[in-house]
Amino acid sequence: MLIFACPMSNFLNRPMKTIERTRNQKIWQPIRVLSIAGSDSGGGAGIQADIKTISALGGYPASAISAITVQNTVGVEAVYPVGSKAICEQVEAVCKDLNPKAVKISMLPDPETAPALAEILLKYHCKNIVIDPVMVSTSGHTLSESPAMESMVKYLFPLSSIVTPNLEEARKLSGIPPIHIEKYRQAALKILEYGPEYVLIKGGHSKSLYPKDLLIGRKNKEMFCFSTRRVKTQNLHGTGCTLSAAIAFFLAAGLKVPQAVCKAKEYLYLAIKAGSNMKIGHGNGPVNHFYNPVPMQKSSESKGKNKTARSTKDKNS
Repeated sequence: MLIFACPMSNFLNRPMKTIERTRNQKIWQPIRVLSIAGSDSGGGAGIQADIKTISALGGYPASAISAITVQNTVGVEAVYPVGSKAICEQVEAVCKDLNPKAVKISMLPDPETAPALAEILLKYHCKNIVIDPVMVSTSGHTLSESPAMESMVKYLFPLSSIVTPNLEEARKLSGIPPIHIEKYRQAALKILEYGPEYVLIKGGHSKSLYPKDLLIGRKNKEMFCFSTRRVKTQNLHGTGCTLSAAIAFFLAAGLKVPQAVCKAKEYLYLAIKAGSNMKIGHGNGPVNHFYNPVPMQKSSESKGKNKTARSTKDKNS
């Protein structure tokens, strides 16, 4: 039998000192990001990828589940929407309490959700809205029907800071096949007519060894092209979710859209590279979101505040 001796005096004094230190620390708020997305039971994409991304970058993720998907690394087997009422109630609960600094929106499976969601986002003056217009999964399963996407374009695109379609989504949204960089530009300009501040055409589904992403802004039509060498791996499940969630985090942290996209792409590239030889399941695995996790970061609203836990207690006593 092993017996461990623990001096009770030390045990009792330790937490009291911790409390005393906490009282003298400045109150701060983390960088809060709300993700509105479907749940991926396999853990590689959707809300799970968003939560991992925001957490790994040092943010505080909140979530609103828009649908429950039955899927794994091999593919999507079924989609069960939770309904507009449930989605909007989740979003309002988060917005009225947590005041998220950015909102990422992806899968909305029905046309009723977008107008109701737009009202809530306007009501709570939500900024830094990132839309990843998910339509079809990598395995070819339809996630959002045309009426739902049309509703998103009409009600949510005008509120967004950036929309991030892949090549197929860009084709469906613009009617222009983005087969080379000039077509990317034409497709992005067409999507800008729907109201977002920026459009990022993602070229990861191209066959190029150096796929290109093209970012165009509505103001002055400023254009940025990003390109990295393709990583040889089949672990690319959830890359679109990861990129858009990272963009939302960096916007919430105070970066402008071009800088946020650049930082998000750097994070995604390194996450893909770090997970390139990882084995999860029998199909397309996820990236390594936690290749270099960052402690929770302070929101910019915390800077310059001298209020402490002790002064708050004294004020309330």
